[in-house]
Amino acid sequence: MIPPQDHPPVPTPRIGVLLINLGTPNAPEPGSVKLYLKEFLSDPRVVEIPQLVWQPILRGVILTTRPRKSAHAYQQVWTEEGSPLAAITARQARALAGVFGPDVIVDHAMRYGRPAIRERIDALKAQGCERILIAPLYPQYCAATTATANDEAFAHLRRLRWQPAVRTLPPYHDDPLYIDALKQNVEAALAGLDFEPQAVLASFHGMPERTLELGDPYHCHCQKTARLLSDRLGRDLTVTFQSRFGRAKWLEPATDVVLAGLPERGVTRVALVAPGFSADCLETLEELAIRGRETFLGAGGSHFAYLPCLNDSNVGVEMLRRIIGRELEGWVRTP
Repeated sequence: MIPPQDHPPVPTPRIGVLLINLGTPNAPEPGSVKLYLKEFLSDPRVVEIPQLVWQPILRGVILTTRPRKSAHAYQQVWTEEGSPLAAITARQARALAGVFGPDVIVDHAMRYGRPAIRERIDALKAQGCERILIAPLYPQYCAATTATANDEAFAHLRRLRWQPAVRTLPPYHDDPLYIDALKQNVEAALAGLDFEPQAVLASFHGMPERTLELGDPYHCHCQKTARLLSDRLGRDLTVTFQSRFGRAKWLEPATDVVLAGLPERGVTRVALVAPGFSADCLETLEELAIRGRETFLGAGGSHFAYLPCLNDSNVGVEMLRRIIGRELEGWVRTP
């Protein structure tokens, strides 16, 4: 059928894959960090305190003091490509471009900051994507990560006249493909060390303990990931939780507390892996690799190693290709 001459252009039907990660400021300076933190910490999924109570606290002491401190931390890890998280997520998307066939477009977005989810959904729609897989890159499900990414995507879809068909990537904390990729990555990193660790810590991002009591499966997902990885590696892993914030009781044991206490127990050689992060970021490169090292060596440790995330490594990209390809079944025949 030939459309009339005045018919709007109709792009070739395509399928979109939108990789989503947490987010980052545009620059490692207080002004940019303040804008980022305001958006991030205003999300009721992240801080579950009534906004009438929380917003005066946030706009008062927190946004007055924290941006400068956080900007300094970002400066320690900023690269020529910009934020490590943004750069690595972009590289993951580029590495997956074309692997699902010519009619599948792989893009990426950040839940907070740029590129924004709404902008990239619009970009995929403009390229003819009538079906989109929303893919939050969080192996373990948490309302403050997976759910809020999906919330933002669906909130934007509500505004569209012509919505695409949508699927979402489920958590893959216990997926054999993910566990095997972690195993290969950890073993390769350990083989490259010039010492043998006496202990290997698996540090996950912390959450208030209240989230576990309310039914969030995050803590259980973290524990299962660590148990399965430990079984595959054939060695014990010590599970810890990092990035405490505020006065609430958080999941324990805390990574920094464990690192500080290991040397007095005779553990002076340690390696640390972060299986909850799909890409290295401020929380891994500054909090763990820099401050974690300082904490451990300052307490009497002699050898410390941070083992990088899967990032855009061959094994990491192949794992994503297979997991995402599985979710595209029925939409596209993947190689």
